[in-house]
Amino acid sequence: MSGRSRFLRLNAVVYGLGNHEAAWRMPESDPFATTSLAHWVRLAQVAEKAGFDTLFLGDVLALLQGAERHLSDAMDPLVILSALAAVTSRIGLIGTLSTSFEPPFHIARRFASLDHITGGRAGWNIVTSSNRLEARNFGLDDLPDHTKRYAMAGDVVNAAIALWDSWKADARVADKQAGLYFDPARVHPANHVGPFVRTAGPLNVPRSPQGRPLLVQAGSSADGREFAATYADVVFTAQLSLEDAQAFYKDIKDGAARAGRDPDSVLVLPGIMPIVAETRAGAQERLDRIDGVIVREHALEQLSEYLQTDARAFDLDQPLPASVGDESRSQANKSRFALIVTLARREGLTVRQLLQRVGGGRGHFLQAGTATEIADTMQEWFEKGAADGFSVMCPVLPADLETFSAAVVPELRRRGLLASRAPGSTLRQSLGLPSHLESQI
Repeated sequence: MSGRSRFLRLNAVVYGLGNHEAAWRMPESDPFATTSLAHWVRLAQVAEKAGFDTLFLGDVLALLQGAERHLSDAMDPLVILSALAAVTSRIGLIGTLSTSFEPPFHIARRFASLDHITGGRAGWNIVTSSNRLEARNFGLDDLPDHTKRYAMAGDVVNAAIALWDSWKADARVADKQAGLYFDPARVHPANHVGPFVRTAGPLNVPRSPQGRPLLVQAGSSADGREFAATYADVVFTAQLSLEDAQAFYKDIKDGAARAGRDPDSVLVLPGIMPIVAETRAGAQERLDRIDGVIVREHALEQLSEYLQTDARAFDLDQPLPASVGDESRSQANKSRFALIVTLARREGLTVRQLLQRVGGGRGHFLQAGTATEIADTMQEWFEKGAADGFSVMCPVLPADLETFSAAVVPELRRRGLLASRAPGSTLRQSLGLPSHLESQI
């Protein structure tokens, strides 16, 4: 038995047919699979069998620009996760909902329901949304500014917590003789009145096995970091190097302490896109094959969205123009803007090279190598204060998830880095995070 008190956590990030923009064009991909339940079942069961702690589904609420050249299916993540609840038993199931468009009662009810049907394995990835096309789908001309979106998010999360806390854990007495299903003294109104949202409550779903779902957040801007330090149990972040990741890790842990939280109660899981083969040359060859089928027009649309400028005017064989600047002037995704500009400037990339990096790793750390080399990197980051684990973003799904599970996971386990989850434990318990079984009201 391992004597470790801290274990490396694995979060399987699944976007459609893969985290690489060109995944759908690979010979092994079925472009129509993402609307089939069998595809999602296969991914979940592969990840669970391998020993991943969680499965993460992102979301976007619009058909984005350039979608005709890219696999753009975006089915409701909570519908998918509800189906996966029936075919999994241990892995945590994390779904994305936006605080900019979803009312807190709806959010609280859906995640309490998911937590019940999974036996305490639900997680909410909290996003504020960053694309004006999403706003227009909900009757708005544009999104609120960046800082206001995070202020709104805090208010929505506080309201959801109040709703989850409106039921005591022992409220359901089910006294058949007295004809009393729940004790009204143990169910209270939420009565949340905030600057942006109001909700009376109580929730009409009893307190769930975890009390509240795992709270996940992925923003890395100053506003995003403050929000994560205040609310998040897990932080998903894009970091380009060990040194960048160490600085981010320290900032989040320090922020949690300032917020009155135990820094160990916030897990930082940076993204990694692993391309695994028996040799480093073989891994690079696979990456080159995938990069080779990136649709340039779509990559330029995506880069334009990140930088909030028309990248089609750039010279592909020159560095990123100085006119782009170093700080985002838009109210969109500030952390992704900073990441892309830093990547281009630091590595001296041409626009053509940048398109490949953005289309490949989406700005996350990318490594092509053997299972041993990738495990070495993950262990180094874990042991040098850069990560509590990783959000694994396999380029082509399910193929690369199966390869990672068969090659890298056993190597991590051989090194004693991975925990074994106790049967029947909730997601919070399995991750060693604070319980919220008791209401705070």
